[in-house]
Amino acid sequence: MKIWVDADACPVVIKEILFKAAQRTGVSLTLVANQAVRVPKSPLISMLQVESGFDMADNEIVKRLDHGDLVITSDIPLAAEAIAVGAVALSPRGELYTTENIKARLTMRDFMDTLRGSGINTGGPPPLSQSDRKSFADQLDRFLTKRDKNL
Repeated sequence: MKIWVDADACPVVIKEILFKAAQRTGVSLTLVANQAVRVPKSPLISMLQVESGFDMADNEIVKRLDHGDLVITSDIPLAAEAIAVGAVALSPRGELYTTENIKARLTMRDFMDTLRGSGINTGGPPPLSQSDRKSFADQLDRFLTKRDKNL
């Protein structure tokens, strides 16, 4: 089992939580981005830089995913692709994407994209809150604990 991070838009505080979790649990962690991202020196943690371009990092993650891997992303289409191959997807805000909720998330994303395309300012997501960080850390811990029990 590996953790893959869509790192271009992943908040630094979330990366720090992931670095600590990888070290603590021995799980391989790979950050994938269009630009170099600093990672701690560790045999468990790596950075994969891909070419710039639309969905290049997402496509690389999907290409390398195995059943049971964990993907950290805010990108709903990437989360849907991860779920389709049997991986688990978690947002930096701690929302676990599932087969039960991903279609609704895709529909809402497409609706908001249509609104933005028609010139309506939909605003962006709110800043990451302390509650979001805790929710993310809790979900990550639950996932890693469940993984440890299955070994």
